[in-house]
Amino acid sequence: MCYNTYVIYKLGGRLTAQDKVDFSKYGKSFQEGLAALILQDRAFSDQIQEVLETQYFELKYLQVFVAKIFGYKEKYNVHPTDKILLTILRTELEDETDAIKKQTRDYFSRIYNTDVRDEEFIKNTSLDFCRKQTLKEAMIKSVGLLKSSSYDEVAKVITDAVKLGSDSDFGYDYVADFEKRFEIKARDPISTGWDEVDNLCRGGLGNGELGVVIAPTGAGKSMVLVHLGAQALLQGKTVVHYTLELAETSIGIRYDSCITGVSLSEMHSFKEMIYEKVLEVPGKLIIKEYPTKSASPQTLKNHIEKLKQRDKKPDMILVDYGDLLKPVTVTREKRHDLESIYEELRAIAQENKCPVWTASQTNRSGLNAEVVTLEAISEAYSKCFVADFICSVSRTIDDKNNNTGRLFVAKNRFGPDGLVYPAKMDLSRVKIDVLPSTGETIGEIQVNAAKQQSEKLKERYKQFKDGK
Repeated sequence: MCYNTYVIYKLGGRLTAQDKVDFSKYGKSFQEGLAALILQDRAFSDQIQEVLETQYFELKYLQVFVAKIFGYKEKYNVHPTDKILLTILRTELEDETDAIKKQTRDYFSRIYNTDVRDEEFIKNTSLDFCRKQTLKEAMIKSVGLLKSSSYDEVAKVITDAVKLGSDSDFGYDYVADFEKRFEIKARDPISTGWDEVDNLCRGGLGNGELGVVIAPTGAGKSMVLVHLGAQALLQGKTVVHYTLELAETSIGIRYDSCITGVSLSEMHSFKEMIYEKVLEVPGKLIIKEYPTKSASPQTLKNHIEKLKQRDKKPDMILVDYGDLLKPVTVTREKRHDLESIYEELRAIAQENKCPVWTASQTNRSGLNAEVVTLEAISEAYSKCFVADFICSVSRTIDDKNNNTGRLFVAKNRFGPDGLVYPAKMDLSRVKIDVLPSTGETIGEIQVNAAKQQSEKLKERYKQFKDGK
């Protein structure tokens, strides 16, 4: 007989007062996090429901909260949504005291649409705790069975207890997750600052989505990323900007220029004014520099986790730029490495439930092109497959002289694509405005560009001939 069984046997098969257990030693925040996860994660809720007694919660309002979730699941065989639970808490607490009613409803309002910190720790610890209590109860029950020599039944009791609380997440359950299909999913898009683009992608890039800006060298793709980050800051968001090409201070100065409108060449002359403007920005910006090809997507993940531990959860992540990351696993083919990097970037967006923007450089065909299409994307066309939104920036020599350019929507999972928009691009002030579309197609733009080029050559030849 094992030691634990012997102790139980000596106690007459009964738990003493000292054996009464609950979650009190883990603290209030742990228990509140556990109750929130039971609501938010259907698969985990099913798993822990097999072994959890609501009395394990030290706090009465959490007992009531979890009991309502489990009660609904047992009655309807469907996991409740936030809206359904809100209705339950409004209408089905009549047997509770006024204090418990208020505490339960206040708790729900605090966790509504809020992520739980240390999710894996809470899940693993609570499951381990509950499964041990279930096994102890099975051992106590087996003491009586041992006296009557029901060995097969003893084995079944212990085996069944071990099975309870094991991983039961087999995927999306068509019936149990019925309500989930009718939830309005919160993309929480962050505006690009360009009405024309926002209208195309339903308000901007949303949670878990990857956006890519492609452009030839010197066309301003890094400036576009700064513009997108600055717009998020002005909306009160926390932005993490990774730079693998420029120094952290250089990126910071570009944000200064974009937010204040002061030219990059005049920064030092307006230092005090810039500082006052920066203090008024409602968002938070963190710029992290890594040497080119020294950081992988896993490096970014590790850094993001450190930020979260300091309560700095990113609302938007910018990577300037993806092509300069090193792959987690190196292959012989560069195109496979790049594809892997962009897949990892999208995974970062999904894991952190925020938009990720990055940039990609075109090949030589994109240089001085009127419109940059996906055919000009450098090295790996497969990078385009995982992105949710892709736009290109093109600027001819004349555009650079006139502070103009074009933005082409090459891919858009949220609406139409293949559209070209004229843009004003004063990169000396990091000021980029996307104007309403003229309705021109790529073919028309290319034809018009060819005509303009022909006319310019004719004019230059005429000047040369007259001068001669």
